[in-house]
Amino acid sequence: MKTTAFTKTYAGRTVLSLPELELPQACITAVIGPNGSGKSTLAKILAGIERADEKRQILSGVSVGYLPQKSFPFRMSTEKNILQNGNDHARARALMKELGIDSLAGQSAKKLSGGETARMALCRILMKRYELLILDEPTAAMDMESTLAAEGLIQKYCAETGCAVLLITHSIGQARRLSDRLLFLQGGKLIEQGQTSQLLSVPQCEETKRFLEFYGR
Repeated sequence: MKTTAFTKTYAGRTVLSLPELELPQACITAVIGPNGSGKSTLAKILAGIERADEKRQILSGVSVGYLPQKSFPFRMSTEKNILQNGNDHARARALMKELGIDSLAGQSAKKLSGGETARMALCRILMKRYELLILDEPTAAMDMESTLAAEGLIQKYCAETGCAVLLITHSIGQARRLSDRLLFLQGGKLIEQGQTSQLLSVPQCEETKRFLEFYGR
C-alpha cells in the first residue's frame, strides 16, 4: 500500500513533510530517527488520530490497528482488557501465554506493572487482523526476555496475516532484528530508506551515518 505525500504543521512550524511512502504487505517497516524527528506524529497521522495539513485521508480504505507509546488499561481484568478487541477466548489465552502474562488473566489490569501493561496492550491489538498495524515503541517498557518474545509475536502476526507493519523504535538493534525495511527520519523529513540490512551496513546519507555512529550499529 502507498500513502500520499503530506505535511504536518504545529503553530506555524512544519514538523513533518514526507513524500509518498510505500508500506508493503507482509513486511515490517521500521522507523528510526532522533527525538523530535516526527516518528510518533507519522504514526498518529497514518492511524487517523491526527490530521495532516491537507485535511484528507493519507491512507484510504485500509483497516488500521494502532498501538500508541503509552498503553492504557481499562478497569477490568487483564483477560477482559484483551477481549475488548475480539471475542476469541482461545486466541486471547494463547497470546497471553506467549508473552508470559497468562497467570495474570484474572488480575485487575490497573494493578499491572508498566512492562505487564505493555504486554497486555500488545496482546489486545493482536486480537484482530489488520491491513496495516502501527506499533509505536511497543517494547519500550519491557525487559529483554519480554522484548524478544514480543518481537517474535509481531513477526508471527505479520507472516500469518500478510499485513503491513509500521514499527516506530528507538532501538537500532530492534530494527535490525525485526524489520525488513527501514525509514530514517530527521527534522521531520525522510532522509533515507531501504532494506534494513543494507541501510544499516552502508548508509548513503551523512545524516544517517552520523546517527548510526552515535547510537551504534
